[in-house]
Amino acid sequence: MKPEPFRIEPAFVPRIWGGRLLAPLYPEKSDLAEPIGEVWLTGVDCKVASGPFAGKTLGEAWRQMPSEWRGTYFTEPGDFPILVKFIFPNDKLSIQVHPDDAYAAAHEKAAGSRGKTEMWHALYAESEARVLVGLDPKVDEECFIRAMENRTLENLFVHWRVQPGDTFFVPARTPHTIGPGMVLCEIQEYSDLTYRVYDYGRVDAKGMPRELHIKKALDVIQFGRPIGAKTSRIRLRAYDAYVSLIAACRYFATERWKIGVETVIPAHTEHFELLVILTGNGNLTWETSSAKFQSGECWLIPAGMKRLALAPGSLLKVLRTYVPDMAALRARLKDAGCRFQEIEKTVFE
Repeated sequence: MKPEPFRIEPAFVPRIWGGRLLAPLYPEKSDLAEPIGEVWLTGVDCKVASGPFAGKTLGEAWRQMPSEWRGTYFTEPGDFPILVKFIFPNDKLSIQVHPDDAYAAAHEKAAGSRGKTEMWHALYAESEARVLVGLDPKVDEECFIRAMENRTLENLFVHWRVQPGDTFFVPARTPHTIGPGMVLCEIQEYSDLTYRVYDYGRVDAKGMPRELHIKKALDVIQFGRPIGAKTSRIRLRAYDAYVSLIAACRYFATERWKIGVETVIPAHTEHFELLVILTGNGNLTWETSSAKFQSGECWLIPAGMKRLALAPGSLLKVLRTYVPDMAALRARLKDAGCRFQEIEKTVFE
């Protein structure tokens, strides 16, 4: 079986803080019966839409595909490693925090034992759009508890203005929330563990408040840590397109590609990768065939593709993400002349 790219059908997930209009990515999704907050692009229950695994779930395809499709990093499939979502907040998300792997392994075996480190890339943002990421380093646990009781938690956070094209890196153990008026692409370690601290007094459709997880949240929050959530871009000059590395850690590395002419995507034997189409449309071509693509789609690209090219029908903006070899990535950036200070604002341990 020759390696072949395939498209993954998105799953539309209701959230209390979501919206009823998902333009511009999904203009057909309007006047929805319930608010949709997240669109999961690589959930293991998402259906494969094309290729030899069409009709199977992504989880089934991941286990059944030839190992060379997954790459040498994934000779044994294990769990699918990267979860990609679009976020459509029409209201503030809860103030929350995610555990790291060590805490999840000790306390969350039933939930998969994996923590959650994530990044956000802004596709759209209104002028007042803000995210709250990280606490003022002077805040300690006592101060945090007092602010919870007084409902003044937002005052303890670092507030970040969001503009289209911005990227934020949110490591596990970092409290945060997302405000309304934006559309984000979230790329994360595959986990859905969230500890809610404060939910603004909201109730669900049955009139019940959502569960809070105060004790676990206080266990994992890392107080006193300076936060530099907004990342820098590192221009990668090895390609014809305009390509920037926008965030990397051991769970994922993500590049932003801006493509105006047909562009070849380099092949890797070590890992598969995911292409997330942010804007534009066109044709994806490879050794044996081709397929049309459009914005809002996610494609899995197997490792070892002989020739893969994107031919845009309009100006393309694409995120390319994969599980990196961190030592090799740092060495490649250093060899390309990137300064240590520049790398440290984009590549995180």
